[in-house]
Amino acid sequence: MSKKNKINVAVIGATGYTGLDLILMLSKHPKVNIKYLCATKNLGKNIKYFDNRIKKNLPKISSVNNIEWKNLHLVFLSLPNGEAQKIIKKHFTIYKNLKFIDLSADFRIFDAKIYKKNYINKHKAKKLIKHSIYSIPELSKNLIRKYRIISNPGCYPTSIQIPLIPLIKKDLIKTDNITIDSKSGYSGAGKNFEKKFTHKNLHQSTYAYGIKNHRHICEIDQQLKKFTKKKVSYSFNPYLLPTFRGLLTSSYVYLKKGQSVNTLRSTLINFYKKSKFIKILKLNSSIGSGNVLNTNNCEISVCETRIKKKVIIFSAIDNLIKGASGQAIQNMNILYNYSENLGLK
Repeated sequence: MSKKNKINVAVIGATGYTGLDLILMLSKHPKVNIKYLCATKNLGKNIKYFDNRIKKNLPKISSVNNIEWKNLHLVFLSLPNGEAQKIIKKHFTIYKNLKFIDLSADFRIFDAKIYKKNYINKHKAKKLIKHSIYSIPELSKNLIRKYRIISNPGCYPTSIQIPLIPLIKKDLIKTDNITIDSKSGYSGAGKNFEKKFTHKNLHQSTYAYGIKNHRHICEIDQQLKKFTKKKVSYSFNPYLLPTFRGLLTSSYVYLKKGQSVNTLRSTLINFYKKSKFIKILKLNSSIGSGNVLNTNNCEISVCETRIKKKVIIFSAIDNLIKGASGQAIQNMNILYNYSENLGLK
């Protein structure tokens, strides 16, 4: 470790929405020394040019080719899918103490064939998949210390797994007909989202997309099966909202015989009683993304409906924080044995 027990980090993919939020939080983290901010464009520019919330004087944007890898402890990668694989593959075996936290989908999927099916391209570092761990910290916890490649989950899967996995594990809800819809601010689609979506008036409308084959479905399938050992049948409907950040997921579930909404809520409270970021609201509480914006929190509300045994479980996160950069820092804190909420308060 460097002076004052700080870790030296690089952020590769510094100027996207996720990268900028990550840099903002890292710049205030007492145990982090930012050594490199890397991008493919705007080399030599100050990061404050892209985000005036960042007040600290930081290294100017440089090429990844300028990195002196031996001086780093940790690399954050916030890149388009397929790019982190190439960088990690090139440096993983050479620098044996270097660790990576990847915010793309590159190491989220355990099966390279499923990765290719959903992300079109072949996986470029298949042999490293076994050296990586997919980590929602509340679910993986200290296991991540055994790994050097930490795969940061997607925002939709994060908001879905946190409320559902404890309930499915405890056999409290039926698993054959779950409906999930998730509404996200448009930042979740990245800076070039207008090129991805040709729908008119995106900034003034709500837009449903990826109804049958959204890429996150294979990630959700994989993790639900891993943690619950059950076959879970569900539909997933994502939406973009005309707001910059924030995500609200609604999971429509049916209670199993003998169970109640109070049991669901108490199970979640008990499961997350030691968690610093999961907040279980009172039964039937109204909920929105407003309370969690710019935080690493996840708020959950269990609500009754007019239909007997049908329950809606709402979960709200900031898609750029708990759904991306904040969760990455939470993973970093656990990885280096810091307090889990250090730099995230």
